[in-house]
Amino acid sequence: EVKLVESGGGLVQAGGSLRLSCTASGFAFDGYAIGWFRQAPGKAREFVAADSRTKGATIYADSVKGRFTISRDNAKNAVHLQMNSLKPEDSGIYYCAASSTIILSNMRNSRGYSHWGQGTQVTVSS
Repeated sequence: EVKLVESGGGLVQAGGSLRLSCTASGFAFDGYAIGWFRQAPGKAREFVAADSRTKGATIYADSVKGRFTISRDNAKNAVHLQMNSLKPEDSGIYYCAASSTIILSNMRNSRGYSHWGQGTQVTVSS
């Protein structure tokens, strides 16, 4: 069974940091691209960051560039999202997603991912 589990969410003050983790099971993790998306109440799900299957190929939404860092640990079947200098507008449910076929140019598109986790809540207070 393919499974993605997010963890690390919580409540933090503006300017603080959180580290999210996405742990995978049931598939050959190193063959999959992993993306992070978030959804705030009343808003559409939006792309945050992604790590392709190719080492060093990562992309970020402009809104998080320079503040968030995505990293992969294939030995632990995990992808992490280090979030620094958090802002209230970063609040939302954060989801990780996986795809074995998505290409780098399409990794911002949520429809390109075949597997999704249940999400973890991030709340940034002002």
